[in-house]
Amino acid sequence: MPNDLIIETRALSKRYGRKLALDRLDLAIPRGRVHAIVGANGAGKSTLFRILLGFMPPSAGDARILGKDSQALTPQDRSRIGFVNEEHTLPNWMRVSQVVGMQRHQYGRWNQQAFDGVIGHYHVLPEQKVGQLSRGERAGFNLALALAQGPELLVLDEPTLGLDVVAKRAFLESLLYSNAADDCTVIYCSHQMEEIERVADNLIILERGQLKNMSAPEEFTARVSHWVADVPFKGPELHTVPGLLEVQRLDGLHHYLVLDQDDGFERFLREAGARNVQSMPVSLDRAVNAFLAKNHAAPAAA
Repeated sequence: MPNDLIIETRALSKRYGRKLALDRLDLAIPRGRVHAIVGANGAGKSTLFRILLGFMPPSAGDARILGKDSQALTPQDRSRIGFVNEEHTLPNWMRVSQVVGMQRHQYGRWNQQAFDGVIGHYHVLPEQKVGQLSRGERAGFNLALALAQGPELLVLDEPTLGLDVVAKRAFLESLLYSNAADDCTVIYCSHQMEEIERVADNLIILERGQLKNMSAPEEFTARVSHWVADVPFKGPELHTVPGLLEVQRLDGLHHYLVLDQDDGFERFLREAGARNVQSMPVSLDRAVNAFLAKNHAAPAAA
């Protein structure tokens, strides 16, 4: 595997009985930067990471992480991967200083400066017990621990789930302003598009275990356009609308969200009888959600 890929899968499949969670997935994620992975529930994200981290074997295909076969990871390989999920599970009875001491002992590359840089965004005291920390403080503590181990790859799986607005902002800023985060590749899994818009360089969309998009977030947003048209009567039949993701009728106007359509879409609407037509920009949140809703609602092939 070339050294510039930190994650690579080839024809990776995972089947649970009759359900196909990963469907011949080919994925190549380069080293460096922040890569966001999004998808509807059931898209295969959790299964992908269980296989990549060696917790589960694939049904078919290959998965490599840090240049190694994911099914042959050693403890030393695992120490090069930081992982933070929404559970933020740490032993409640331990003091913060005890957890830090335990982690420092476990990881030879412990970076105290990275730990201090992240934990400084939170009011966490060494003598506090983990069980006394708020959910936001626990999330920040987990991020500080993960970055201090000096990982080459940091996987953040819904790390802000259940956090309030203030705690989310603190988490994102402690990630964005950490020099340690600049030194590793970050995989960020989230349903929060405003977070992804802020942190991600690369947007990866999974649907039904297949790769549907891999591009800069702004490139994906540019593929989706919002057209507003004053169409008499009921407008064109939906099955004839090219690239249709979503349609709404508001105050007598038709709103179309469409994928990969240029100015020819205006001609289509005018030929369908539209009197006034205008296009509007779309947010990443709206673009991704319309894309996922359209694909998720489509019936599976027989």
